[in-house]
Amino acid sequence: MSCLILIVDDDPVQRRLLETLVRRFGYQAETVETGEAALARLSPAAGPSVDLVILDLVMPDLDGMGVLERMRDHGRAVPTIVQTANGSIEAVISAMRAGALDFVVKPVGAERLQVSIKNALRVDALEDEVRRMNRQAAGTLSFKDLASASEDMARVARLGERAAKSAIPVLLEGESGVGKEVIARAIQGASDRRGRPFVTVNCGALPANLVESILFGHEKGAFTGASEKHLGKFAEAHNGTLFLDEIGELPLEIQVKLLRALQQGEIDPVGGRRPVKVDIRLISATNQNLIELVKRGLFREDLYYRLNVFPISIPPLRARRDDIPDLARRFAARFSAEEGKRIRGFTAEAIALLKSYEWPGNVRQLENAVFRAVVLADADELTIAEFPQIAAHVDGFDLRIPAIPAVLAQAKPDREVIHVEVRDPNVLSLLGENGDIRRLDHIEAETIRFALAHYRGQMSTVARKLGIGRSTLYRKMKEYGFHFSEQESGSGDDEAAA
Repeated sequence: MSCLILIVDDDPVQRRLLETLVRRFGYQAETVETGEAALARLSPAAGPSVDLVILDLVMPDLDGMGVLERMRDHGRAVPTIVQTANGSIEAVISAMRAGALDFVVKPVGAERLQVSIKNALRVDALEDEVRRMNRQAAGTLSFKDLASASEDMARVARLGERAAKSAIPVLLEGESGVGKEVIARAIQGASDRRGRPFVTVNCGALPANLVESILFGHEKGAFTGASEKHLGKFAEAHNGTLFLDEIGELPLEIQVKLLRALQQGEIDPVGGRRPVKVDIRLISATNQNLIELVKRGLFREDLYYRLNVFPISIPPLRARRDDIPDLARRFAARFSAEEGKRIRGFTAEAIALLKSYEWPGNVRQLENAVFRAVVLADADELTIAEFPQIAAHVDGFDLRIPAIPAVLAQAKPDREVIHVEVRDPNVLSLLGENGDIRRLDHIEAETIRFALAHYRGQMSTVARKLGIGRSTLYRKMKEYGFHFSEQESGSGDDEAAA
């Protein structure tokens, strides 16, 4: 699902104009004509959450400044762009102090509005990611920080909030990379143990000869190399939460001790003389079918029933594709800040590509793909060209490596040369199917067609980027049989060629 933008203006002509532009940019749009209606729509119970507000400052009854003040008083931190008819400095300063992120002057141009929207969404995504990371580090992450458009994830959040109200053992099930640890942290953040230790153990990464010591600790001199006392993960998590990831990888001999620790609330450190009492909240996770491991004798049945008291199944990313745009924007905002780049967002084609991919590695794979795209990016938007490995697996987006040059083929006349077709939508082919150079007018027509699609029919932008005047652009479109309406063509004087 694309971002939802709420347009607040009492002028019906302005509302229709802004709605048309917003939808042309690839976003969803809703309109209201009063400040009171805007506040009612921003209520959590009013429907899908609003990602951005375009707010007129001058309205009857409750004006834009009043809406901003009420939003601030009610704690509704929705990024807002205000629009004013006169552009007075005093009004703009007051609006920015009241919480607005940007302002535009009526009548706003398409390019100015699009840049303002992208900047506002980028800033909001970065602030949201910073808040989420700070709360995660402080152990106060909650399910409100994990907003999702998926009903399956809403079910996960409801179950997690119920589990957080007690000390019941929770088993998180799901594929690798779906975010099981994030859910575990949210359970802790919603419980009475919030802010206390959260200790993570990846059971699949523990050395076989040190598993017992790492989990339960050891005394000094308990074995060769034990030069000092070690508390162990259970003791570190005392009064907090212990998260055992990939619990199915735990060796059978350690499963016995784990079962006793859970039942008795005490551990036996290696070399210790007496048990040590521990108070922990246990959350375990697995990407395997534990009941199948039980049947094969690889997992203790009694431990399975001790862990599987409150199971929560987390859906893979491909089952909640509407979450992909929001996750991608948050990752892009974080990585662009870390890399010192000003990435405003994604093109509509890039979002379509990400939503079409199956994501076998789930959220972790998406995060790494966006990181790589940010590093590769030279412009202020991420396009499909920054996701070549993803595009290669999605029909219609295949970006292939160009074929071996013909001069290399001539150097090996005794070998068969296989010509690979280049299917990069951002590259124009200079050769036709018969191997001859294509006609210049055909290349020009394809260039104009690509520019119109890339800039979404914004004629002023297309003409300027191509280095021609608007009248020249219209003439060439007519020659090549392109259809356009006066509404699409926009308004303004012809621009001089660059």
